[in-house]
Amino acid sequence: MAATVTIASGATWQEVAADRQKHRDATIAAIEPPIAEVKGIPQYTIPLAKEFLTAEEISITESPVEKLIPQLAKGELSSTTVIEAFLRRAALAQKAVNCVTELLPTRALERAAYLDTYLKENGKPIGPLHGIPISVKEHIGMKGLDLNAGFISWVGRVGEEDSHILQILYRAGAVFYVRTTQPQSLMHLETSSNLYGVTTNPFNTTLTSGGSSGGEGALVGFRGSCLGIGTDIGGSIRSPAANNGVYGMKPTAGRLPVMGWSATMAGAEHIIPTIGPLSTSLEGCRLFIKTLIDAKPWFKEPSLLPFPWKEEQVFKGKKLKVAVLWDDGVVKPHPPVLRALKEVVEKLKAKPNVEIVEWKPYKHDLAWEIIANLYFVDGANEESEAINASQEPWRPLSKHIIPDNPHVQTHTIPTLWKANQGRDNYRAEYAALWNATSTSQGPNGELEGMVDVILCPAGPGVAPKVDTAKWWGYTSQWNLLDYPALIFPVDKVDAKKDDSKDAYKPRNEKDKFNWDLWEKYGAEGYKDAPISLQLVGRRYEDEKVIQALEIMKEETGLPFVDYV
Repeated sequence: MAATVTIASGATWQEVAADRQKHRDATIAAIEPPIAEVKGIPQYTIPLAKEFLTAEEISITESPVEKLIPQLAKGELSSTTVIEAFLRRAALAQKAVNCVTELLPTRALERAAYLDTYLKENGKPIGPLHGIPISVKEHIGMKGLDLNAGFISWVGRVGEEDSHILQILYRAGAVFYVRTTQPQSLMHLETSSNLYGVTTNPFNTTLTSGGSSGGEGALVGFRGSCLGIGTDIGGSIRSPAANNGVYGMKPTAGRLPVMGWSATMAGAEHIIPTIGPLSTSLEGCRLFIKTLIDAKPWFKEPSLLPFPWKEEQVFKGKKLKVAVLWDDGVVKPHPPVLRALKEVVEKLKAKPNVEIVEWKPYKHDLAWEIIANLYFVDGANEESEAINASQEPWRPLSKHIIPDNPHVQTHTIPTLWKANQGRDNYRAEYAALWNATSTSQGPNGELEGMVDVILCPAGPGVAPKVDTAKWWGYTSQWNLLDYPALIFPVDKVDAKKDDSKDAYKPRNEKDKFNWDLWEKYGAEGYKDAPISLQLVGRRYEDEKVIQALEIMKEETGLPFVDYV
């Protein structure tokens, strides 16, 4: 529902936040049967499901999208039963890790009942996602619901209609049942705001869920969702996916519809944000993206690229060539990340249909300078005004990326042109680096034998401690280049395997900050945290990246642990 307690109505920022939390809690209390009070949240929250949910609810909510789809289509499971199960698990997730802005039980159950009736009367599902529950990051507009994007001063803004992406997914049969948290400014690799507080990690509540789609990451990681919608301009899908041990994809910008979301700096074209899935399965991500592209969203949203989902099997009859980036040359990853990367690489090296080569980082420090400068070309004016209008305090990571960011600049038109030239020059240099990996030239001059994908860390460590996620380079690198990037789970932090005490001399202040965290907390401080990696492809090769990971999973048995 739309908020009535707002800054515009004369309320203080504290009163606005209290009212939004009261509303959220009322939607949790409306769940039937109710979730009992959770007394004492454990550090590792995943076992709470067995304590508070039925065996059927656990079975449903721990099923991947591709298992639920045929059961729902055949009527083996009713949409109502599935939505009731996910509503209950999402309510429990909120109590455990604070990841929900509101549940939508009334509209979700009405929709589910309609879908059940439709299937019974027509003998067929309404679309490819018939009955599939989808969670939604709050700043993706929903008709009649608050649309604050994490700013207290924006509470009271309301979605005039469902976002374009939701309209397509709705026609495909989806059910929207929950909205999830995001950080102040939407520019954190964690999720903390003055509206809802801190969203923590279900595998270790001393750690962050990531950001800015951290509510989605935590909810999907807890299995309160099997498929959710996130957004990404510097890692905001991939950070939460990695931190919570789920799959998440940042597509090439311009492939999926974004009309109807809410954020500052709307209309900016120098670094284009994108939208994409977080899911408990790789197939969930593929189905999500394919369903949207099959709907030809460019007819309504003409800024989108008008080409269909590519069904061609890229690797049929050829080797998969994987380049490995161990370290970006700026901030060294913590030992668990390097261990997991080494284990994956060793398994792939043993496979005859996979070729492994090394990838040397190319000026990733410069890449950060370019993108950190292009994030806020108005000198962060609009961001600052949105925060200051309510007199809410600045969160630590909002300060980190705006007033403490030495690359923020109030651009003129000529200086922006020059900055864009620097971005394009860097993209061309990186493309040349990739082209140089080719081993031959085809009869028509085409390059052959090139690297297919880059395998690299998802971040400089596993899920960070709250307020410490300061190095974006492992994800923002690919936003600058506009390369599709896919996160996948590998393992968990193991106190015995990862208890490394190797001496290391940091190469810069960013590196020192990150390494000092490992020295301070060690493996025990990150106990049970998922370890995830990232697979990157060239621009517009989204389908190829997914196919490459399908091969890697088949060849290596990824992930190496069960997460629930």
